[in-house]
Amino acid sequence: MVLRAPALQLEPIEPATLARAGLATFRNIAEEWQLDAEQQMALLGLTSRTTFFRWKKTPPSSLPPDTLERLSHVFGIYKSLQILLPGSSAAEWIHKPNDAPLFEGRPALDLMLGGVASLFLVRAYLDGERGGDFA
Repeated sequence: MVLRAPALQLEPIEPATLARAGLATFRNIAEEWQLDAEQQMALLGLTSRTTFFRWKKTPPSSLPPDTLERLSHVFGIYKSLQILLPGSSAAEWIHKPNDAPLFEGRPALDLMLGGVASLFLVRAYLDGERGGDFA
């Protein structure tokens, strides 16, 4: 006989709440990582400065799926760095040249700015370094 825990029923999160929380968390990470506006825009996948600064002032009622995916990868990268590196070393890591083959001597941030697929690669690399899968 197999015993299973009952399925957890989560309440749906309102898109506006998700947007507000996601962008607030992103801003905190961007500040810790000392990212400028252009770098933040690239990580979010934004090309419009107007949209970026509007989102900073007042979060939108919802975020596009692409932005949500990007935020997920940034949060995963941040989490892995907090596990792997103590204190300020985590924030410094993304700016330092990296000899791992994935980075080809460049800082991780250079790769991360390349788009959602690049964010995925950095996240997967760090998850592998800490011995885990996406979590």
